[in-house]
Amino acid sequence: MSSASRSRPSISYRLRSDPRALAWHILRRVEEEGAYADALLGHAPDAAQLGARDRALLTRLVYGTLAWQSYLDHITTAFSRRPAAALDPAVRTLLRLALLQICVLTKIPPFAAVNTAVELAKTIRGGAASGLVNAVLRRAVDGWKHVSFPSPQNDPAGYLSTRLSHPRWLVEDLIARYGLSEAEVMLRGNNNSAPTTMRINRLRTDSAALLERWREAKVAGELCRYSPVGVHLANGAQAERLPGYAEGLFSVQGEASQLVGLLLDVRPGEQVLDVCAAPGGKATHLGELMDNRGEIAALDISAPGTARLQRTAQRLGLSIIHAAVGDATTWSPGKTRFDRVLIDAPCSGLGTLRQHPEIKWRRTPEDITSLAALQERILLRAAGWVRPGGVIVYATCTLTAQENEGVVSAFLRQRPSFALDDPRPSLPGSAAELVDGEGYLRTFPHRHGLDGFFAARLKAQGKPGIVRS
Repeated sequence: MSSASRSRPSISYRLRSDPRALAWHILRRVEEEGAYADALLGHAPDAAQLGARDRALLTRLVYGTLAWQSYLDHITTAFSRRPAAALDPAVRTLLRLALLQICVLTKIPPFAAVNTAVELAKTIRGGAASGLVNAVLRRAVDGWKHVSFPSPQNDPAGYLSTRLSHPRWLVEDLIARYGLSEAEVMLRGNNNSAPTTMRINRLRTDSAALLERWREAKVAGELCRYSPVGVHLANGAQAERLPGYAEGLFSVQGEASQLVGLLLDVRPGEQVLDVCAAPGGKATHLGELMDNRGEIAALDISAPGTARLQRTAQRLGLSIIHAAVGDATTWSPGKTRFDRVLIDAPCSGLGTLRQHPEIKWRRTPEDITSLAALQERILLRAAGWVRPGGVIVYATCTLTAQENEGVVSAFLRQRPSFALDDPRPSLPGSAAELVDGEGYLRTFPHRHGLDGFFAARLKAQGKPGIVRS
């Protein structure tokens, strides 16, 4: 048994039906094991037994605590004899969860948050932490509104970093690029929840038929604004439990991610390569857009990821997808050349903080630099796999310039046979506004209600160019 398994946090049987207790259990695993909240929420057996209302509360508690983490630690430090960073991780996580309910989700009665937190604290080291938890929370109930923060005038980055709970380096980067006012709106947008979005498999159904089936099951859905095959559902809906899932009538995929597939403008019968393809949302979308005719090679470094991708393709009835395990920086297709190549590049993920708030606490500026170097290597290799006249779409789910236009600019300098291509003809008319003046697709939570995505459409003009040193 691994050390992680031996130390894995647990909760008593009596508390397993309480969404607050389940949230603490999940948050401890995120904090102590480096797990991801969305995966834990999707597969936790106890969470699956909750009713729709309690499950929605559980989701809100987990994502909210992670999103507001540094703000909640600041409040903790104001009412504790020791700073939050010096507290036992289990106690710190429990205080964050309770303070979220007191200071952010203010419609929840404070006594419910305090009582449950004290009860849970009794399970830590024989109850030794319960007094500290009770004392901090009792003080915070009346005093949290009077806690001081860095001055917005003298230290705007420090104020926004603490008050809106983002790492300072990221706040400073956004202020430098977008200005103080828009940076603040962006940070607030990151702390909101993202909608649950599905992509309709148009080879097997249409939006009207599927929405009617969901209405009969008392599941509300509405069509997406930009994607012609996207549907937003009420938060808390579980895809696997919805009518039509087992039949392959839809997949879970964010709306911005759906637009990336459209950008490639694939045609039935073509040979297409999807690089870094797992878990398969974009690859299966391409298969549907190609009417399941042609061939899609789906490459990913993860063996479990490619296996999952292949299972998803089978559920959706797509036979043209062939998943392969391989490292894009060393893999070779031999003599095969592709009509279209999609590079869904490994990135910092900072455009998906509404769904993955823990990411912002795990990334560093050094990560951005190393990821940009990796992205550039992948893009340069992929250039040799495209037929003359073919297309590469380079896409990320982040907002950093270094990983986005920085990578594309460096690529175009080294591959003069490629040119930036206008993506608007490949998109539905409603999505044309998402293309900026430089010719890039950019989406933002605070502007468009979408995850923060970037995509560039690059066309091969003729024979492959020489890579310049």
